[in-house]
This record gives sequence, structure tokens and C-alpha cells, in this order.
Amino acid sequence: QVQLVESGGGLVQPGGSLGLSCAASGSIFSINAMGWYRQPPGKERELVAVILNGGLTNYGNSMKGRFTISRDNGKNTVHLQMDNLKPEDTAVYYCRADYELWTNLGKQRTTWGQGTQVTVSS
Repeated sequence: QVQLVESGGGLVQPGGSLGLSCAASGSIFSINAMGWYRQPPGKERELVAVILNGGLTNYGNSMKGRFTISRDNGKNTVHLQMDNLKPEDTAVYYCRADYELWTNLGKQRTTWGQGTQVTVSS
């Protein structure tokens, strides 16, 4: 099994910055994509940012220019730097990894983290 351990999050004032990290552990052959989604109160889960194995990134529209995702392949870790945060960024942020296990090559699996709260408020 693969586990995702999230860190970061918390309370920040509008215009401030915050970083999130997510580390994957387990019998991982490769991580094809890893990233963050969020679920604001009363709304559906949405894409924040994802980074593919080759380094290609994709961001949700409202995050472009403010958020930056990066990946440490050697440590199976992804980092999300969030700048110029706005109250509407308040949400539970979930890490997600799409990967293959050594024990079942060719079969893509997905694991979600438990989520970490980000609150942007003065």
C-alpha cells in the first residue's frame, strides 16, 4: 500500500504565503502524477496543481501565477508554494498520487491524502 503524508497548511492573512508538502511511501515503481486538489466549504473538489513524471505541470485557473508546484523525484515528494493567498483559497487541500507498484506493474493506482486545512482570513 502507498501512504501519503501531508504537511503544512494553517491560518494565513490575505496576501500571505503558505507551503504544503506531500510525501509518498510504499513499494512504488513510479509516480506518474502527483499534486493537490482542494474542496472549499460547500463546494466540490477541484484541481489546484499537478506535476507529471516528466515535469509537466497543470494548474487550476484561479491558481495560475500565484501557486507553484515542484517535485523531488528521489524522495517521492511534492511541494506546493502558495503566494498572494485570498480568502477564496480557504479549503481543505488534498494530496493525490497516481502510481504503479512494483508488485503490479502496468496497473495505475490512485491514493488520496487525508487533507489539510488552509484558512485565509484576517
